[in-house]
Amino acid sequence: MHASLSGFLAELNPGLLVSGGPILGVLLAMGAVGAVLFAERTLFLHRAQIRAREFLDGIVNLLAKRRLAEALTVCEETPGPVAAVVKAALLHAHDDELRLRLAVQDAGIVELPGLERRLGALAAIAQVAPLVGLLGTVLGMAWTFQAFSSGGAEYATARALSHGMWEALLSTAGSLMLAIPAHLAYHFLNGRVRAVVRDIEWSANEIMRYLLTDYRARPVGDAVENQSREAGP
Repeated sequence: MHASLSGFLAELNPGLLVSGGPILGVLLAMGAVGAVLFAERTLFLHRAQIRAREFLDGIVNLLAKRRLAEALTVCEETPGPVAAVVKAALLHAHDDELRLRLAVQDAGIVELPGLERRLGALAAIAQVAPLVGLLGTVLGMAWTFQAFSSGGAEYATARALSHGMWEALLSTAGSLMLAIPAHLAYHFLNGRVRAVVRDIEWSANEIMRYLLTDYRARPVGDAVENQSREAGP
């Protein structure tokens, strides 16, 4: 078995791309597109996901000192949708509860499509790849049966028949080798999106709760007094 596997691996060369027919070229192009999409989305989501709890603790500390402008600056300098949603809440910190909630919801609605962008294309590649491979398999088998039906010693040789069989098998193998990692990549990215969405929801609820209770209930004089104590004599 080891000798057979070694012999098969030895046969894997660029010539197989020709034996696989045009369908294998289509699968390679889909794989290249999928790899680019996966890399771009991974980098984007890595940048979008921040330490939400630490970020919000810093914002709350600034608000406790009545440094609203400084808190807004921190939100602007922090990448990701969590900072954008918190910034929307801070911009309406002194509005009534309804306007505050609507502003936060609008900010979340704006940020969500950016997180899910291009995931549908990656899912489509994972779903369509087996169908493209099946098409290549059918075309390869059709070529084989055509060699049979043509008759004559020239068309009935093993070399003539193996061309269609190679095309069919390589199309099937290529489609599976593309569909499996594409499915895994899609579910991985989808999980990252859900994690970011959970951070957005948690941060939005926490900042609204703080603005509607502690921030508005605390007198401005307390914050001024605390700042004076921090500044020292």
